[in-house]
Amino acid sequence: MIEILQWSTLAFCGLVAAARIPSALRGENRTLFWIFALMTLAILLSIEAPYVAIDRALGGFNLANLILRFVIFAAILCVGMRVTRGFGATGGYRLLTGRAGMAVLALVSFAVVAGFFMIDSDGSSAGLAHISAKGGLDAVLVEYYGAAGRAYPAYVSLVLLPAMVRAVRSSLPRPIRSAAFLLAIGAVAITLTLFFPVVPPSWGPAEFVINYAAILCFVVGLALIWAAKVHSRTQRSAGKRSYLKSSGEKIHKIIRI
Repeated sequence: MIEILQWSTLAFCGLVAAARIPSALRGENRTLFWIFALMTLAILLSIEAPYVAIDRALGGFNLANLILRFVIFAAILCVGMRVTRGFGATGGYRLLTGRAGMAVLALVSFAVVAGFFMIDSDGSSAGLAHISAKGGLDAVLVEYYGAAGRAYPAYVSLVLLPAMVRAVRSSLPRPIRSAAFLLAIGAVAITLTLFFPVVPPSWGPAEFVINYAAILCFVVGLALIWAAKVHSRTQRSAGKRSYLKSSGEKIHKIIRI
């Protein structure tokens, strides 16, 4: 069940990223392509078989896990920046790119790097599961390392959430409100990962579901906005007026994504 979810999510994200390649080559909003590409890479590095193969090529001491953390940081920051700008959430944008946001990113990054190098990380293991299973100090350090890695995505998600709630309750076209709803669900799911350390071990599969639900909500939400933009552009080029014109103007006004 978990493997099916992992591979199907990887395939979906990869297809969406591939669909953005022509636009990226034309110089049209390359950030959106990189968001999908980074999310695809993050999923790839979270699956056991490709993770082990990549990590062994890097030396076999779980450097791939550290890379995964920063791939996630880059992806979620790009999502946060594009969405807050696209929906006119200037306060949220400042919280991500201003001094506060950069301080949070620097602090969390330091904690992640320091935590990683304090762990005896020999032996490739996706999610550092084998190291956690050994028990002792390394198992405790893995928990702190994982908590630090979840802190920054949760921070970005909390910044995004108010803007998404406002968008859902607004008079924007339905596709955009649906996209905002999915982005809000993804933000809530990521925030819930902060509580993973207190989740009973028997709930382990739920952690996978929450993680992948968050990714899917973000990818589908962004893809839906992109599709709405393409559709409105097509309708406007076809010369349709009235509501379609009004909707298209609203979509193009908020979408700088």
